[in-house]
Amino acid sequence: MSEPSRSALPVAVIGAGFSGTVAAIQLLAQLPPERPVLLCERAERFGRGRAYGTGNPDHLLNVRAANMSAFPDRPGHFEAWLAGAEPDEGVRRSPAGTFAARGLYGRYLAELLTGAVTEGAAPRLHLVNDAITDIAPTGEGLVLTSEGGQRFPVAAAVLAMGNLAAPEEPASRHRLDPWRPEGFGRLHPDRAVLVVGTGLSMVDAVLALRRHGFAGRIVAVSRRGQVSSVHAPVDVWPQPEITPADSASLTRLLGRIRREVAAAAAAGIGWHGVIDALRPVTDALWLGLPERERARFLRHLRPFWDVHRHRAAPPAGAAIAAEIAAGTLRIRAGRILAIADRPDEAVVEFRPRGSQESERLPVQGLLDARGIGRVAETADPLLRRLIGRGLVRPGPFGIGLDVRPDLSLVGDAPLWTLGPLLRGALWECTAVPDIRNQAAALARAVAEALRR
Repeated sequence: MSEPSRSALPVAVIGAGFSGTVAAIQLLAQLPPERPVLLCERAERFGRGRAYGTGNPDHLLNVRAANMSAFPDRPGHFEAWLAGAEPDEGVRRSPAGTFAARGLYGRYLAELLTGAVTEGAAPRLHLVNDAITDIAPTGEGLVLTSEGGQRFPVAAAVLAMGNLAAPEEPASRHRLDPWRPEGFGRLHPDRAVLVVGTGLSMVDAVLALRRHGFAGRIVAVSRRGQVSSVHAPVDVWPQPEITPADSASLTRLLGRIRREVAAAAAAGIGWHGVIDALRPVTDALWLGLPERERARFLRHLRPFWDVHRHRAAPPAGAAIAAEIAAGTLRIRAGRILAIADRPDEAVVEFRPRGSQESERLPVQGLLDARGIGRVAETADPLLRRLIGRGLVRPGPFGIGLDVRPDLSLVGDAPLWTLGPLLRGALWECTAVPDIRNQAAALARAVAEALRR
């Protein structure tokens, strides 16, 4: 790549899932016309990421279509696109709202990217289909190095890498990849499959197993055995008034929310409305808690918050409920102690919650559905290099990266981030409505920093 002038060095976005796609689009709108944007993606397809690359029509978005626009200033954009799209089996309507298949949403994002790449006589968005493995500061900004050996001088970079993979556990040669389900139909129907995790990723794993032909028994395990709640028709509930005293104590804050839920129930409104009313102030509440109280939340309350806040689409929730009722899916609470591989199965030593005795669960395969990994434990080579050099550092509790209020990363390089890598510094940072707002704010901050 030829060396451009300092004023025309591009801004790079690393990762082309939802976070990277909307960050690139917002940067194009905020940066001067002479400054291009590089969008770097290791996977074959741009604009989809792992979340929206699935072709399974049973894998539904966990947010209503009405709230899935990629643009904060055009809230009906995705709904309008959906209405104009060709009929697709991935659109499910329910009393709780319309939910689209994640693959269909990936198509929406891909079309947005195509428009951005082809816009204008001299397009400013350039796609780099290679993994970025290193970033080093220079006198002019940064230089990116790709897995294929390419070097890209840039003025600044945005880490938009989405959800980090959890550590490689459970360690077993009988692990099944939930994102490569083509072989699920060859599993023996008389032998069980184990899913590690019981949240929304478990829902996807079970639906993938069924869609691809596995008819046998599924066991899903997690520490508490909690299954995600399901979206329901929601009546509007006013935003609760949280006092400074409530915000200083997790116990008082929990009591305040419980009283609000009781008041809503007395008015004939479910708890869903109360949780949704807290959305605009959740980050303020998180940041207002003392550090020791946030640590208590992570130790004790996070699983309960997650199953109420991050809810499944009604069709997916109904499918899981039917599996549990039929006994074809069993949810277990407890801890995996060890896994012993045999030639044709894995024997899992499992201790149920509240018991001192362990059980042995022979299974023909295991699927990891634990969800988001931690920055402090990541094996991602780029993040490990950046942390090792002090260019970035883990944020509060090691969940995400440490950031300043403008979403620039704490360190010695012109780097920004958004999405799940903000977890810990913020709390509501993984859903589309949160990330699209972050992308707009981040683009303004990058443009202003480069102007200075």
